[in-house]
Amino acid sequence: MKYVSQIIVPSLFVFLFGVGFGTKSYAQSDTARQYVEVSLLSGYTGNDVVPFWMRSNQYGSIPLDGASGGLVVRAAKNYGIQGEWSERADKTASVRDWGYGVEARTNVGSTTQVQLIDAHVKARYAMFEAKLGRTKDVMGLNGDTVLSSGNFAVSGNALGMPMLDIRIPEYYRLPWFGGLFSFKGNFANGYVGKMWIDTGTFTHHKPESLPTFLHQKSLYGRLGKGNWRLNLYGGINHQVQWGSEKEVYGNYYTLNGIETFWHVVWGKSYGAFNVPRSKLGNQLGSIDLGFSYDWDQIELMAYRQNIYDVGAISKLANIADGLNGITITNKRYNTTNKNWDWHKLLFEFFYSKDQAGYPWSKRTASGDEDYYNNYYYTEGWSYKKQGVGTPLIAPAHTVKEGQAHDPIDYFISNRVVAGHIGTRGRICQWEVLGKMTFAKHYGTFATSIHGKSTGSIRHVPYPETFEPVLQFSAYLQGERKLRNNFFLGVRVALDQGQLLDNSTGGQVSLRKFFGKK
Repeated sequence: MKYVSQIIVPSLFVFLFGVGFGTKSYAQSDTARQYVEVSLLSGYTGNDVVPFWMRSNQYGSIPLDGASGGLVVRAAKNYGIQGEWSERADKTASVRDWGYGVEARTNVGSTTQVQLIDAHVKARYAMFEAKLGRTKDVMGLNGDTVLSSGNFAVSGNALGMPMLDIRIPEYYRLPWFGGLFSFKGNFANGYVGKMWIDTGTFTHHKPESLPTFLHQKSLYGRLGKGNWRLNLYGGINHQVQWGSEKEVYGNYYTLNGIETFWHVVWGKSYGAFNVPRSKLGNQLGSIDLGFSYDWDQIELMAYRQNIYDVGAISKLANIADGLNGITITNKRYNTTNKNWDWHKLLFEFFYSKDQAGYPWSKRTASGDEDYYNNYYYTEGWSYKKQGVGTPLIAPAHTVKEGQAHDPIDYFISNRVVAGHIGTRGRICQWEVLGKMTFAKHYGTFATSIHGKSTGSIRHVPYPETFEPVLQFSAYLQGERKLRNNFFLGVRVALDQGQLLDNSTGGQVSLRKFFGKK
């Protein structure tokens, strides 16, 4: 796993010389200054399953299966002035500001469940920000975080991991060269909780779940002046699950805490007697490129997330894999009295079938990527049973029974080919949003006829072979404003195919907004 040092240094070089740059690394957020929202929910899902798009990319805010009701309460305070710091006319009036967000959900149905979806405080000084707690953020270059099928690194599919995040959240335009160069990024550390570690790695006591931490950083840039129609974007993000190495390997592990953290941050490999040489923890992310073009009435953005997990990207061995997307935005949305209007269209193609895992693939020391699965952390890139990255890569407990599954893999299908469409707009007084996803799943390399690989070593395939299957998932939601800041919402979803249990679901909501837009 020699990818981080081989990726980050060249990426920083590229950033400084204006070739690769990025945008929208974080989730789109509300813009009200200070408010409280209370939502009453009532719904039903068939076949005792919550449909895919009612539970995916919802930041862990998921209804119960069957007949259920719910209550969601959110309170938040946002910054008085938002957007890019370098674009603001008056920078002295609001150089300091602070905010918070709290959101809780109660589900009542076959059981009773209380979830804390968001709980954070934040403070800003000029273009810099510090956030502490659980937040609703994503990571990766993306045209629309709501319509997207999901970023590879962090998609908002799971609850946010509690962390301290120091960042420049919006692009900061450097004052030189007429504002040609802009950048943003973050450096965060958080607590994942206790995670089960593979029994074969313990050297001195009984295997158990142990405290695990998260490290995350990103650097994104933009090439383009404020009045340019064309802008280029690109950057890199890096996530690491790590921790409790001393408890696992005992005295064989010779690094102290500071040395361990240094290895985690820089992706340095480590090995010792009875400690296999590898990067510490579970490391993954994406290298992203894109561009946008701004016409008078339409804005187009195209983006590509090149994904990495164990190092093949450093040799471009898995370059076929990635998320490709185009978004088209109507800049004149809601400026007419028409009964309908469109706001945004999104088209994505996701491909993760290659993984540098075929016998004819370019050889790498780490072998096939096996996205999200990890030999050390038995639940891989997940948090509280939900995948942290794209929901298109499916955990075993979310799919139909009967498919071939190597029990050491938490994610049953990470070789996926999928097309995805998202749209939002207005029909009469209803704000509407829709998604459709067509996917074909191929399991993992362990359950393929080729088997897993480690460098030049190809392991015997799992005795059962995953049979490729098709899956279709659709989602439609609408909301309209009533009197006195009440909002009526409706959403429906459908799953049909051979990977997930066939299911339909619907929900009605009544939301009350207290505050000022």
